[in-house]
Amino acid sequence: TRGARIDAGPAAGELARALTRLHSGREINIQVEGDGHFAGDRQDLIEILGNLLDNACQWARSRVRVKLAEHGGMLEVTVEDDGPGMQAEARELATARYGRLDESAAGSGLGLAIVSEMAALYEGGLELGNSELGGLLARLRLPAGQP
Repeated sequence: TRGARIDAGPAAGELARALTRLHSGREINIQVEGDGHFAGDRQDLIEILGNLLDNACQWARSRVRVKLAEHGGMLEVTVEDDGPGMQAEARELATARYGRLDESAAGSGLGLAIVSEMAALYEGGLELGNSELGGLLARLRLPAGQP
């Protein structure tokens, strides 16, 4: 599957529509901008993006923004939300298996750990930071492959 080149924009759009329906009681606006390709398995891409977007939807007040672009042979995906964000010292725990920061919130504590581990398998990575929307910014890098 490393030779496959998957169009990431439509996959992100499909996930955004599905998560908008899943979180319909909360009126979350998920905006997807840009495009790019992923050199790997489509199901892996869906799992990686699905975990990132679902995490953002769980914490967002009303807005999630997804940006996709290719730079230097890598697909860069940023996922931002307007939720409460995360303190810098908590970010490492958030990407560890079962590293739940809020025990009262739904979830298993695996989502960001899965994203981080799967990105590493593809020689990519995940970085967490502060979003200009006020919440968490997740920056994912994955191989884009050759056109």
